[in-house]
Amino acid sequence: MPDLEVELADGVLRMRLNRPEVFNAFSTEMALGFASELEAAHHRDDVRVVVLSGAGPAFSAGADISGGGGFDADTMPTANRMVRAVVACDKPVLAAVDGVAAGIGCSLALAADLQVAGPSASFLLAFTRVGLMPDGGSSATVAAAVGRARAMRMALLAEPLSAAEAYDAGLVSHLAPDDGFDALVDRVAGRLAAGPPLSYAATKRAVNAATLAGLEAALDREQAGQELLFRTADVAEGVAAFMERRRPTFRGR
Repeated sequence: MPDLEVELADGVLRMRLNRPEVFNAFSTEMALGFASELEAAHHRDDVRVVVLSGAGPAFSAGADISGGGGFDADTMPTANRMVRAVVACDKPVLAAVDGVAAGIGCSLALAADLQVAGPSASFLLAFTRVGLMPDGGSSATVAAAVGRARAMRMALLAEPLSAAEAYDAGLVSHLAPDDGFDALVDRVAGRLAAGPPLSYAATKRAVNAATLAGLEAALDREQAGQELLFRTADVAEGVAAFMERRRPTFRGR
């Protein structure tokens, strides 16, 4: 699939989002391919670690709401399937983020077990900018990482966090130096690939059970909320304003 590059070497499965012309925004087809690859990786003995990254200047700008990507309320189960695949995979999943991670792109990065944030990384729950609510489990994962107050600030005000801010807040696990992003990604991935896979799988299950016990309920709430919001005039206005590069006027209907 041209929109998703997949390569396996030395136990490291690298999955690179490859729609740089739209900042790796997810089309429905791309999202389905992403979920399928991760679900397959769960059963592969030759995969020891999964590395997620994006081509070009962004990790992912989120769902493609331009009309050309096919993302709408009906595709919410596909977005949730991607997140479930990341969390359920028994291999460690590392998100290599250099550039913006917004919307479902941010949700996926934060659902990963570890994150390496590069110097140009930023993390943005942009949903309210178009009249939507956070999804992809981010209502659970962000609060679990940084607490309710910071999660509310990110979600309600749609304020981005820089790489350094995200690291200081405990939202990401690693902060790369200005000239050492690729080297740090390779070093962490190599250490995971050489580590004990059964131990990693058990550890991942235990930590997720302790910190993300409410993830399934969060995904269901988010899907129900988004399906209602997608039918509102505010979302139609938000998407139109986004496409026209203007400030939206929300009227609460």
